[in-house]
Amino acid sequence: MSNPALTFQRHWHHLSASSQTLGPLSVRIATLLMGKHKPRGIYSPANDQAGDYVVVTNAEKVGVTGKKAEQKVYYRHSMYPGGLKVERYQERMEKKPEEIIRSAVSGMLPKNKLRDRRLARLKIFAGEENPFAANIARRYDVSGGVQSSASVQGVVDAIKEQQAGKS
Repeated sequence: MSNPALTFQRHWHHLSASSQTLGPLSVRIATLLMGKHKPRGIYSPANDQAGDYVVVTNAEKVGVTGKKAEQKVYYRHSMYPGGLKVERYQERMEKKPEEIIRSAVSGMLPKNKLRDRRLARLKIFAGEENPFAANIARRYDVSGGVQSSASVQGVVDAIKEQQAGKS
């Protein structure tokens, strides 16, 4: 780790949810948000220095296995007597497909004070369009491999120029 500024730099990752299963996709997103994909010695469960930004597109095309599409139920409570709200997977998919991925990722993150900060770095969009396209440094294909964009080299060069200007 010769350059800690590059090591702790927050990168932007793009994942397309089309034709992917909800569980494995959520695991990959949670790993990126926590920073566990970074080199050894960087990730720490007690702080949030290593986590990256994640942009998920095509949320309406995410799939589930088995009979979950008919049987999965989401609960929330208004905290008033009799205020239990029940929503099925298919209903939520029609209304808010982004919330399906957000709740799955939220369940996979540690239940501590850093959870909300990590979820704030998760940007989910129902369609293909997203306003963060210029920021994205890494794209993930369906098989899980990384496709680095040219903007990664641009970020590295910009940081090196900043450090050279300080010297």
